[in-house]
Amino acid sequence: MAEETRWEYRVQTLGSAWRGAKDQDIEATLNAWSEEGWEVISVTPLPSGKVTLVARRPLKMHSRRQRTWPGV
Repeated sequence: MAEETRWEYRVQTLGSAWRGAKDQDIEATLNAWSEEGWEVISVTPLPSGKVTLVARRPLKMHSRRQRTWPGV
């Protein structure tokens, strides 16, 4: 039986309180993520002009991003 694909996800909001997301910033982020194996699955424009990107890539134990917890 084939193993079910497990995913890891990445979320980032681009833009600032003073300006919305710029096309060149979005493009640079997408290109960098692509090189790391991320696939964008959602782009959400926000009323502030910011943009939230959600991406995923297959989860592999050796490639999983390490997270740190506050106070650890």
